[in-house]
Amino acid sequence: MEKRTTYREQSDIQNVLKLREVLATLPPFCRDYFRAIEPTTTTKTRISYAYDIRVFFQFLLEENPAYKDCEMKDFTVEVLDKITAVDLEEYQEYLKVYKSSDKLTTNGERGLKRKMASLRSFYSYYYKRELIHSNPTLLVDMPKIHQKSIIRLDADEVALLLDYIEHCGDTLSGQKKAYYEKTKERDLALVTLLLGTGLRVSECVGLDLEDIDFKNNGLKVTRKGGNEMIVYFGPEVRKALENYLEVRKTIEPAAGHEHALFYSTRHKRIGVQAVENLVKKYASQITTAKKITPHKLRSTYGTALYQETGDIYLVADVLGHSDVNTTKKHYAAIDDTRRRQAASAVKLRDL
Repeated sequence: MEKRTTYREQSDIQNVLKLREVLATLPPFCRDYFRAIEPTTTTKTRISYAYDIRVFFQFLLEENPAYKDCEMKDFTVEVLDKITAVDLEEYQEYLKVYKSSDKLTTNGERGLKRKMASLRSFYSYYYKRELIHSNPTLLVDMPKIHQKSIIRLDADEVALLLDYIEHCGDTLSGQKKAYYEKTKERDLALVTLLLGTGLRVSECVGLDLEDIDFKNNGLKVTRKGGNEMIVYFGPEVRKALENYLEVRKTIEPAAGHEHALFYSTRHKRIGVQAVENLVKKYASQITTAKKITPHKLRSTYGTALYQETGDIYLVADVLGHSDVNTTKKHYAAIDDTRRRQAASAVKLRDL
């Protein structure tokens, strides 16, 4: 029996090919670094690093007069020793707005921090192997990330959203109604699943039919970083999945997409962007004050679970956070609410 290629395996193959394309545009000495980090990083992470490193060399070519007559392939590892902390501070300024492929690219706090982290990892590899004699990335402060308040749906908004997806066809006609009827059960199953399990959108679109275990009400999910775990779901998610699967039986999948759980209208595995678009489309009818994305549905689930259990370690485990401090940071506001309740919970005297 031929072994089934999973969505993750297919993605890894595509990412490896894409990484090779990006590496071909970088200085030849960079290949050693990417070969070294392969055992400890995902293909997606390595592609991100490769893009980030390429921006750094692009900066040198465009902004540093010493390299104005060079090409990217001309750089050798020795160039890293010539970069100073001041150069890297200029690089951070460059990252805020720069032109890439004839379009302007901007970076906020998180984008800046990620690109600087990529460069720090890059420098660390060559410094530890004594191929360079200095590491100026350690002399430059990393960009500070200012925490934003969590945007999530309130309990009544969750009910309104699901009700709207289920019944909004009553207000439609013509092609819009036909499209809605065609995608209704899929969309309801997707949104219910995101709200009822806290899955990442990438984990959701990566699900195969074989990953569902209705006997135990569980899903085999490949987490960020490549680890597999079982995520359990409740009766509402089960019902939505069962209703969608009845519709799925009538779909003739495109070649190579036979195992995908969720299909696009072209009968291929649905993509991340398509899920983001449908969540935005439905949520905008419920609230205009909040910009709701699949990640905000994940936050909604995490908040509800924490409020019900008060167990931050359980929330971290279910959401697939490798570090509970990440979870604590995101749900600190809820802790503050609980602390406020504690202030009036203990009475000292009857007044």
